[in-house]
Amino acid sequence: MTTRAALIYQHTAMERDRAIADALGKLAEEALSKQDPDGSGT
Repeated sequence: MTTRAALIYQHTAMERDRAIADALGKLAEEALSKQDPDGSGT
């Protein structure tokens, strides 16, 4: 594998990781808002 190919792969993997993290964050926010709709923390 060339250095260029490795950098392209690394960049793509970081973008994919960010997309996964964003999607999981949205799912968590939705689940928490359904669990505690008024945001009281109880």
